[in-house]
Amino acid sequence: MKYLASLVCILLLASSLRAQEANQPATKEEVAEVKGAVEGINETMLEMKSTLDALKKIKISGYIQSQYQVADSDGQASFAGGNFASGVHSRFSVRRGRVKFNYDNDLTQYVLQIDVTQGGVGIKDAYISIKEPWMKTFSLTSGVFDRPFGFEISYSSSSRETPERSRMYQVLFPGERELGVKIEAAPEKGPLSMFNFKGGFFNGVLGTANENDNNKDFIGRLGLSLPFDEANLAIDGGASLYSGKVRSNSNTSYTVGTTSFVKDTTAFGKYYDRTYIGGDVQVYYDLPVIGGFSLRGEYITGEQPSTSTAIGFYNNAWGTTPAAGAPLYSRNFSGYYLNYVQNIGVSHQFVAKYDVFDPNTDVQTTGIGAPGTNFTQADVKFTTLGLGWIYHWDANVKFTVYYDMVTNEKVNTAAAGTLAMYKNDLKDNVLTVRMQYKF
Repeated sequence: MKYLASLVCILLLASSLRAQEANQPATKEEVAEVKGAVEGINETMLEMKSTLDALKKIKISGYIQSQYQVADSDGQASFAGGNFASGVHSRFSVRRGRVKFNYDNDLTQYVLQIDVTQGGVGIKDAYISIKEPWMKTFSLTSGVFDRPFGFEISYSSSSRETPERSRMYQVLFPGERELGVKIEAAPEKGPLSMFNFKGGFFNGVLGTANENDNNKDFIGRLGLSLPFDEANLAIDGGASLYSGKVRSNSNTSYTVGTTSFVKDTTAFGKYYDRTYIGGDVQVYYDLPVIGGFSLRGEYITGEQPSTSTAIGFYNNAWGTTPAAGAPLYSRNFSGYYLNYVQNIGVSHQFVAKYDVFDPNTDVQTTGIGAPGTNFTQADVKFTTLGLGWIYHWDANVKFTVYYDMVTNEKVNTAAAGTLAMYKNDLKDNVLTVRMQYKF
């Protein structure tokens, strides 16, 4: 309003001067007053331009996913958006509610992303990124951001066709983010332009958690992109490595054998390898008449230190004396997924995904629960077949209907206790109906 008022004053003064010109010459004071008003407007316009230039660098984006889910049984453990509460097999939830702020100053970026759901507010991204000004090929990023491993981690949940990432990624990389620093190289021209690399060092303790040892984990991926424009075909892929260590906070640790775990009673303070090796490939092709499709797949194998009843990311706090319980169990694992997406017209997509995760490749089905062994539910292999349909209402809104069909391997008929339920296939299928708004 003050800018408008200034402009009105100038117009009134100019009108007054024109009126005076018809009668008598304007005084020096009146001319100086008009000149000062004009200069004031110029300064104001410069301030406004400076403010607008700064505001143009700020980019705000986000999305919200509201969904309804039905499971086969009450209190079901699930990788389809988290476990169901005891006595509950249907629920409404806000799966993700993201707001992302990005201040982009060409060669430098500040990024902050928060997640708001019925469970509270959490930090997803908080990092600084700078790019060298000469070739604009190399960049340095520091803070909390996606781990540079494989394809599915960096593929945004707002764009992903399946409601959740594969089981192996949820187990090996919970939360997707980590505290650390990375270097990225992505040449835009020349013979190396088909390659890209990102890799760095991280705390290895999950998301925003505080570091609990002096060891840092290396995570990196070397990528390759092959466009075949004339054939309407593109092939991308990469090889990834996670190399880290976990320190035992217990006197006892176990290393997997072919018939049972081998016990070590002098494990306190020892380091155990956390090593993942992965490969990924993505194929994109435009089918005549029907529409484009994508076929994506990944395979990961390695060694995972965890606990007796869980294969998840081990993050035991350190103490000066051995902690009670939580001994470390080290297993060899493997997992993969295949994901097919077929566009049908401009608004519809069909999705099919098959994923397999074997947390202990050294034991056969009949060995789990057999007398004399100490294997648990953490050693049970799972496969998941998911089928879904996506309808894009407009550029911002999409609807997803997706059904996860989960199958577990059957354990030894002699299994007892918590393992006994795995003699048969668990009732753990989940139907998800989701609406997403993205801006």
